[in-house]
Amino acid sequence: MSKYTSFAEAADDHNPFQDPSVTQHSSNTGYATLDLYNPFDNNTTAPPPAYEATSPTAPPAQTPPSRTTPTEPKNYGSYGTQSAVNATTADLLRKQEELERKAKELERRERELNAHSLGPGASRQNNWPPLPSFCPVGPCFYQDINVEISQSFQRTVTTMYYYWMFTACTLLFNLISCLAVFCVDPLNGVGFGLAILWVLLFTPCSFVCWYRPVYKAFRSDSSFNFFAFFFIFFAQLVLYVIMTIGIPGWGFSGWIVSLAALRTNKAVGGIMMINAVLFTAQAAMGVVLLKRVHSMYRQTEASFEKAQAEFATGVLSNQAVRQAATNATVSAAQGAFTAPR
Repeated sequence: MSKYTSFAEAADDHNPFQDPSVTQHSSNTGYATLDLYNPFDNNTTAPPPAYEATSPTAPPAQTPPSRTTPTEPKNYGSYGTQSAVNATTADLLRKQEELERKAKELERRERELNAHSLGPGASRQNNWPPLPSFCPVGPCFYQDINVEISQSFQRTVTTMYYYWMFTACTLLFNLISCLAVFCVDPLNGVGFGLAILWVLLFTPCSFVCWYRPVYKAFRSDSSFNFFAFFFIFFAQLVLYVIMTIGIPGWGFSGWIVSLAALRTNKAVGGIMMINAVLFTAQAAMGVVLLKRVHSMYRQTEASFEKAQAEFATGVLSNQAVRQAATNATVSAAQGAFTAPR
């Protein structure tokens, strides 16, 4: 015990960790320590070992996080993602430009409608047919498909207008074909005269009788104009079929007359064959357009009852009709009073 209770001199530079008892104890590992001691083990009769202090271990060195320089580029996404973002941006810009263009178009149409609105003391200036200013006869109708026709029907009305122009050109070419036949055979003067009559009669009448009704029908959703168009245009289609057949002496360069002229003069027959093809295309296109207008008519609220009501309202509101009815009534009354008894 003396070696454990002896104290070293103050002058001696003694290291307590170099004491022989401490070094002997730390180097001896032949017995169990507190880490291996089990107090619930019944086979062990030896007392628990003394506490063994372990030397503290230094914490592991931490590597400082790497810092990126301000000039180092940062990857915010792959090249494909950036391309998709650019494409979406371009698409949005394109749609915005399209919407702005449509807004300007609607604003222009609204201004034109306000300018051409029929208010008190205001009148709509006719613009069709487009005649020069020095012509003594002025335009007879006002027509502007982009202003008066709804956007959903503009394409159909424009197609009908081009179809009317095509029929007028076909009749004019028919006049040229009949003139060529007349130059070859002077006995066909009747056909040439009828061709002049057809081009002068059918061109304005087709515009007034079936194009203007379909124009007004789509403009104001008029049931009466729809039914007028169907009736007159169907009769026109029957006449187009007769033109395509080409009955001799009727003034139409159809298939029968063209084949007959091809035997006598190939040049004239070739011109008439072209005219027969135009008549055939005219009849086929007419059937297609009639079905198209009828399908669009069924999508509207037009009906036969509305057509009757519009007709009655139009007749009663017509000043000439009312004046004629008044004059007839007055004449009948005067005749009844002045009749001899």
